[in-house]
Amino acid sequence: MSDAGGPLYFEDLELGSKQSFGSYKVTREEVIEFASKYDPQPFHLSDEAAKQTYFGRLSASGWHTGSMVMRMLVDNMENNRQAGLGSPGIDELRWLKPVYPGDTLRVETEIVDKTPSKSRPDMGSFRSRLTVFNQDDVAVMTMKSIGLIRRRPTDD
Repeated sequence: MSDAGGPLYFEDLELGSKQSFGSYKVTREEVIEFASKYDPQPFHLSDEAAKQTYFGRLSASGWHTGSMVMRMLVDNMENNRQAGLGSPGIDELRWLKPVYPGDTLRVETEIVDKTPSKSRPDMGSFRSRLTVFNQDDVAVMTMKSIGLIRRRPTDD
């Protein structure tokens, strides 16, 4: 693990290590506000319109769900410092079940791969499998994330 109080570096990452974190309460107001601005489909804006669809009632945009997950990820990084360098993207994003106002979301991650950079010896990358659950422990979203992270500095 990392030095006490120090950030987590590439060398500290362990394949198979898991984390569970976050608690995000989904509100009706936020669902409508996000949808109004970024995904104005009727089932994200109106109870009546949503009743006529697969969703059955007002539901959050998948993109909104991703944004709520990003908030929980950033909060977790603030509590568990990493020598992170951002991300080149995600793979295999899936919205498995609708997210509704009143749901409370949480995140579980597992490190599934790590690779030192060939061209940048001061950094590496890692892949995590991420699952988002609602309050009933039903998986509502999955994705594979890719993170860039510094290697531990060496004293030369």
